[in-house]
Amino acid sequence: MYCAKKLSSQCCRTNANTIENAMYGGRTAGMFGYSHFTGGFAGGQAEYTRVPFGDVNLLKLPDNVPDEKGLYLSDVVSTSWNCVVDTGVKEGDVVAIWGAGPIGQMCVDFSFMNGASRVIVIDQNWRLDFVKEKYPKAETLDFSSLPSGTTVVSKLKEMVDGHGPDVALECVAGEYPKSLAHKMEIAMGLETDTSEIINEMIESVKNYGRCGITGVYVGYTNHFNVGSLMERGIRLIGNGQAPVHLYWEKLLKMIEDGTIDPLKMVTHRVRLEDLDKVYYKFDKKEDRMQKVFAATQFSAPPCPGSPSLTVY
Repeated sequence: MYCAKKLSSQCCRTNANTIENAMYGGRTAGMFGYSHFTGGFAGGQAEYTRVPFGDVNLLKLPDNVPDEKGLYLSDVVSTSWNCVVDTGVKEGDVVAIWGAGPIGQMCVDFSFMNGASRVIVIDQNWRLDFVKEKYPKAETLDFSSLPSGTTVVSKLKEMVDGHGPDVALECVAGEYPKSLAHKMEIAMGLETDTSEIINEMIESVKNYGRCGITGVYVGYTNHFNVGSLMERGIRLIGNGQAPVHLYWEKLLKMIEDGTIDPLKMVTHRVRLEDLDKVYYKFDKKEDRMQKVFAATQFSAPPCPGSPSLTVY
């Protein structure tokens, strides 16, 4: 089996979109399944995928790495690793992670691996239960059950010596507004992304803390707390689309020797033929669905620890 990444960083060769170039002041590389904004390449959830520049954009997986573990080197595993090392998690850091999905979960493992003394995951509902089960060393904070007058910021300060964490990692994205103001502004086209989580991160960390953004933000946001960023010396880092080539051979070895286990985040194994139903359930957050492995006729049998096949 081969693992295909988002496409190489030769931006001019894989993504000629002029709108992205004008909007961002530069282009990203081409990406599978991201529309013509990033090159117009079809997604990879298919039996066959055409991979441009396959000599550099494919990684051969050894026989001892099963499909369900190797596949995620192309995105989730490399993205999570990049989030942690690019933001600069180091020995003794207290790390807060916004988002208990697959990226956030892998960031828990990688933060501890890079020396974090504590990791706190912020989310809600059954996603936090999943984290407690799979990552028992991590602490959790349910933002939906905070008492009146208590905010994520004040709770994190309380949990971490009154000063807050050293590092904040954003693994959610900016399209989920909490407040009525941001919901209205997004609906009216006055912004494309909400700044609420980024503001929580900036205000939560200690002075001279570090904040990394890995969740997808596509455009402009309002009400950004630039004052706290500047006055308190906060480092805000856009982690970008992960440079997968930089990491995937190292991470592959970590999978081979058991240092990391991507299967921990995989909740479902489904047939490719059922993906229309799976997309609907995933969008509705049904069946506690998080990371899904889509099996084709070419997929090897499930490896030990893989979720059993769910047929819809």
